[in-house]
Amino acid sequence: MLTVLTVVGIGIVVPRPLWHDEPVGKAERSQQILMLSNPIHTDIAIPVDGDLLSRFAFLRTAGLDLDNPNLRYFVFGWGGRSFYIETKTWADLKADPVLKSFTLDRSVIHAELAGDTPLDAPAVTVISIDAEGLERLKQFILASFDRSDSGPISLPGSNYGPSDAFFEARGYFNALMGCNTWTAAGLRQAGLTSGLWTSLPWMLRMSLRLHNEDGRFAASHTLP
Repeated sequence: MLTVLTVVGIGIVVPRPLWHDEPVGKAERSQQILMLSNPIHTDIAIPVDGDLLSRFAFLRTAGLDLDNPNLRYFVFGWGGRSFYIETKTWADLKADPVLKSFTLDRSVIHAELAGDTPLDAPAVTVISIDAEGLERLKQFILASFDRSDSGPISLPGSNYGPSDAFFEARGYFNALMGCNTWTAAGLRQAGLTSGLWTSLPWMLRMSLRLHNEDGRFAASHTLP
């Protein structure tokens, strides 16, 4: 138990990256993104504008209605193919996807369309970043999609409902280096510092709080 606590503590307390090439906070943090959390998973939500619609127009190929007037956010998450696709609710939990998550599994990107999202909801963390950070984050997410000659590869029939879709992703999934470490990597691209290893949402949230006490969090209301 002591070993586990030590590893968890190091994962949260040791910053990643260890230093920044440029002074943090130099640019105006005029952009807001959301980190959405549940007990085991985190997503990144980006407000929709013309640039986002243009660069992620391929989401239409999976049947997503990008012209919906109520659309406010694109939500992205990365995870193991078996667990992510086969476990739509806790009632769907099976042994095989769980076992695969602790070995190696193919990865997928989950893309979802979201409307107005209450910023004071318990699962929402609002994060302020600068324009360059937002651009790097978009590039990071785009680079996470696996592609064929015709573009990102959707997985028809795997969606949870009419407003989401799954796509093949680059890399392999393991529970120790999984969805929340992907979120952390994306946020680092956006200019934040995370902990060295944050495999669970609460570890990521705690590390972001610890290493970014400089006004990046315009508001934060997170699960305990």
